[in-house]
Amino acid sequence: MTAGPAALLVLEDGTTFRGTGYGADGETFGEAVFNTGMTGYQETLTDPSYCRQIVAMTAPHIGNTGINDEDNESRAIWVSGFVIRDASPIASSWRSARTLDEELAAAGITAIAITGTRALTLHLRERGAMRAAISTTATDAGELLERVLASPSMIGADLARVVSTSEPYVVTPPAGTAVRYRVAAVDLGIKAATPLAMARLGCQVHVLPASSTAEQILATDPDGVFFSNGPGDPAACGYAVTAMREVLAARVPVFGICLGSQVLGLALGLDTYKLRFGHRGVNQPVQDRRTAKVHITSHNHGFAVAMPPAGAAPAFDTDFGPAQVTHVNLNDGVLEGLALTDRPAFAVQYHPEAAPGPHDARGLFGEFCALMDRSRKPGQGPGRGAAA
Repeated sequence: MTAGPAALLVLEDGTTFRGTGYGADGETFGEAVFNTGMTGYQETLTDPSYCRQIVAMTAPHIGNTGINDEDNESRAIWVSGFVIRDASPIASSWRSARTLDEELAAAGITAIAITGTRALTLHLRERGAMRAAISTTATDAGELLERVLASPSMIGADLARVVSTSEPYVVTPPAGTAVRYRVAAVDLGIKAATPLAMARLGCQVHVLPASSTAEQILATDPDGVFFSNGPGDPAACGYAVTAMREVLAARVPVFGICLGSQVLGLALGLDTYKLRFGHRGVNQPVQDRRTAKVHITSHNHGFAVAMPPAGAAPAFDTDFGPAQVTHVNLNDGVLEGLALTDRPAFAVQYHPEAAPGPHDARGLFGEFCALMDRSRKPGQGPGRGAAA
């Protein structure tokens, strides 16, 4: 890689890092966050949950394995900008089709290489995620700061409809795998690995736009409904909360992850709030309160569901019967899982499909299938209205 142009990274509190431009020349604005994964930069770039965020990678060497044509999690790169420490001068992998620098440049994504990614991460941990800009064209940090302060906040941002599919589509089980379930998946920012994981278990997955109504969701005649991960403020997704409540009222099995978990929390009457710096990476320890078992999990979220009122443990009342907190994060005690006790609905704040890993939580898709099995009538085939 040849040396790039001089570049600036300016945070909304005025903190400035100078480095070398990478990817596309220009400038970009977004919320500065950090990812603690040692691998998976291609999956990170193409994860819709990173929409409107400038992502700093804490691993020191990025780009080593280049970019391939198999591991993208969506149709586009969604990060607003990218921050790395050392850009690998070569891409060494038998699957590599092009370099990371080439991929970012082709997608128009402005990135920066700085020696201070550790200092940046510590700063964001202490002060919290904040608005920022990367520029290879601006030379005045003060002028760039003024524009950072004029950029939109993540609070109140409805981004699920920005990244969602505009038209429904279907993911079918691989050849040789019978269709056992029909699942309606509400795409709030779904990753490609998620419907594939369900399809391998015999699910015919009907992926629907984020703004789909409960009537449209239930019109697919699903055995179960899945609400996906996604970006932005869950409090801005009132349309998804309404759909969730109506699906719960229909007593169709429900499984939600990440933003889908927050939507379930709001549907059950809990609040959501913005975390100081969020959970992003592949090394978050989560404990299942029901078994005391700990899973190492993949996360990407800046908001969380607030715990039920004090004294509500182990269960709290909702419009849909009693519910319980099933999982907590062992790093900071954040709520990581919810379940209704009298209806077939549960959700977790993390990613069971977890590309590139870890895979401790992969069995949750099996739990969803078991929930759909228990909700079936004897002899019923795929679809709640279909008979075998």
